[in-house]
Amino acid sequence: MNTMVLFVPQQEAWVVERMGRFHRILEPGLNFLIPLLDRIRYVQSLKEIVINVPEQSAVTLDNVTLQIDGVLYLRIMDPYKASYGVEDPEYAVTQLAQTTMRSELGKISLDKVFRERESLNACIVDAINQASDCWGIRCLRYEIKDIHVPPRVKESMQMQVEAERRKRATVLESEGTRESDINVAEGRKQAQILASEAERAEQINKAAGEANAMLAKAKAKAEAIRLLADALTQQNGNAAASLAVAEQYVSAFSQLAKDSNTILLPSNTGDVTSMVTQALGIYSALTKPQAAKSPEATPAALEVPKHPPPELPEADQVNSS
Repeated sequence: MNTMVLFVPQQEAWVVERMGRFHRILEPGLNFLIPLLDRIRYVQSLKEIVINVPEQSAVTLDNVTLQIDGVLYLRIMDPYKASYGVEDPEYAVTQLAQTTMRSELGKISLDKVFRERESLNACIVDAINQASDCWGIRCLRYEIKDIHVPPRVKESMQMQVEAERRKRATVLESEGTRESDINVAEGRKQAQILASEAERAEQINKAAGEANAMLAKAKAKAEAIRLLADALTQQNGNAAASLAVAEQYVSAFSQLAKDSNTILLPSNTGDVTSMVTQALGIYSALTKPQAAKSPEATPAALEVPKHPPPELPEADQVNSS
């Protein structure tokens, strides 16, 4: 109503004409007008406006027809341009959004429509803002609500998705098999390496043990020989040696005919004294010190014992050897 006193609500802009010509825009709060001369021609809301874009058909780059609808968010930035720049701002923006969306969808393929929805929305918003700048309207954002695909295309897409999933499953299974084979081969390799190292360590330890055993035996034998030599140098050492030789002869004679029926015996088998005498004679010949010779002389030879043992028959020689 054209009254003198007006109260304009917050977030609204009232366009006043004086005698049919634009006069001013009333600010929120108390305002005064001249009756009959001033007239409120347009009332513009400065709030964000939500407009449903009707469903429409669009053809993609790969010739697939889609049914798409969306939501448009806009705000009036200049009430003067919104009032005098276009007849119906909302209708104009809606038609611009539909045409822009058809144009943008024709530039991309079907697969990119689902992957690049955000970039598609941004392109539509930029195109609307460039055209609606002279209308005093700014598009804040545009969102695609639903995309309806033809049934046959939807079946093809599902088959493609299933094939892609089967492919991924096959690839993952093959990679798992490969990793398993690699792990098994690596395990066998490590096992062989450890087994060879263990065998080498065992051989080293065995060789070291045998060397220590041989060394211990050699030391024991040397100690036994030293003790025997000391014992022989003492009083009655030869008698003790004779007794030891006689005992060994009797022991060896008692072992005859146990492993074989064929036996070679000397002619004087029962004469233990001659056998012991012969053994002691050989021992005396080996232990008697060599005679001193001059430097020009030939190397010394072993002296012949004073009482050489009597010659033995051929059978005795074989038995003694």
